[in-house]
Formats: sequence, structure tokens, C-alpha cells
Amino acid sequence: MTAEQKSRLLEIWSTYFPGAELPVAFFRSDEAHGAAPSRPAKGWRCFIGDLKAVRGGEPVYYARETVGCGRRYLGLETSLRKDFQSFLSCGIAGELEGERYKQTPELVSAWMETVPVVPSDKQYVVFKRWDALDEGDEPEVVVFFAIPDVLSGLFTWAGFDEPVAEAVAAPFGAGCASIIQYPLLEAAKERPRAVLGMFDVSARPRVPEGVLTFAVPWSKFARMLANADQTFLTTDSWAKVRRRIARQTGAEQ
Repeated sequence: MTAEQKSRLLEIWSTYFPGAELPVAFFRSDEAHGAAPSRPAKGWRCFIGDLKAVRGGEPVYYARETVGCGRRYLGLETSLRKDFQSFLSCGIAGELEGERYKQTPELVSAWMETVPVVPSDKQYVVFKRWDALDEGDEPEVVVFFAIPDVLSGLFTWAGFDEPVAEAVAAPFGAGCASIIQYPLLEAAKERPRAVLGMFDVSARPRVPEGVLTFAVPWSKFARMLANADQTFLTTDSWAKVRRRIARQTGAEQ
């Protein structure tokens, strides 16, 4: 990432999305890149909740031993919990309560065959809020935690230079899968899509009400940065939404 790209997003954000929460970016590395280590996990702990510090501006890196729930989607582990298919579906009577996100264990298995894991060969996954990124950092995915009006802008912006109706995907999966695994899978494609997510019922309590995520692979996001001033963001139509965003975020002057 260049200094110009960093300043460009900050300019775009303050102009067209006043007061909205800045995105965070992540990349895999064997170095900390100035980030602090995440606190060690003691038993189960949702990774999405761990990102609160990052969203507040603190760069954090995560390692296998410091992540509770989420290691698989971070690429730090490939194994599954015992009876995962039953856990995600109807459970096992008298032994395991199921989350009931799929009707049967067989449906879970079929779904899993369509979604490969993305293992990492690096020790850490570094997360930084956009304004904390350094010029030497190389983001792989940019993740927005956004309210509906901001999402409408991101959604439309992401499709500006695409000839297809589905420039944004909203696949089923865990909250951390929607901001890490799926965007990394998209990044391997010639024309990657953005990923709308945080529909995971288990992860919802770890984000504010009214907030979803919008994760963009870097190659696509770099194009978005370059074309912003050609888009609807400059129109009177967006100005009406922009003023409402300013009211909602307290940035209205």
C-alpha cells in the first residue's frame, strides 16, 4: 500500500461518508508490523469480539495460541471441533446442543465441500485500522463495519466497474469467515467480489446493532480507490444520503 492510497481513502471517507467508522485491514505475516499481540485466549472466545480494539485504532496481531474461536478462518488451524456437522445442525440428543443453522449434518458436509479453508504459512494475522496502516504494510482485505446507508454506498461503489449484477456476495458462514475466509477465496479470482457479511447469529452480539460487514479483497479495493470520483458518490442523489449519514454519525455541521 502506498501513502497516496492511504490518504486517498481518508479523503474519500471524510468527503462522502462523514463520521462513518473507518475500515480495518488485515494481512498475514511473520512479523508484527508495529502491532501489539492479542491477549491470550482462555477457553472459548469469539474472534469478532476481539476486533473491538482494532476498530478503536489499536493495531493487533493474532497467533494460533491467542485466538479462541476463529483459528480455522484465520488460517491458523485446519482441524474442526468434534461433531462439527452435528453442532452446526440439529445436535446430538443428550450429548450436544446444535446451533440449527442447517437442517441436517449431511447438508453441513455438502456445504463444507464448496468452501475450502485458506491455510496460512505465516505466524501472524495482523489487523490495523486504516489510519494506522504504514506504507510498508500490504493489506490483503479491507473490512468495513457499516450501517445500512454506508453499506448502500459501498455496495454500489463495488459494482461501478463490473459488468455483472453480483459484484457483491453474501455467503453463509461464520462471522469471521465473512471477513477473512470468503474474501481470501475471492481474492484468488480474476475479478473478485466484495463480501457482505456478519449475518452469523452467534457473532451478532459482538457487533453493534444495525451494523454489518463489507469485506473487499485488496485488488478490487485498489480499483475502487482509483475510480471513486467517477462514481455516483459525486452526485446530488448521494449528497442526500451523505447528509443522512452525517446526522446518524453525529458529523453533521
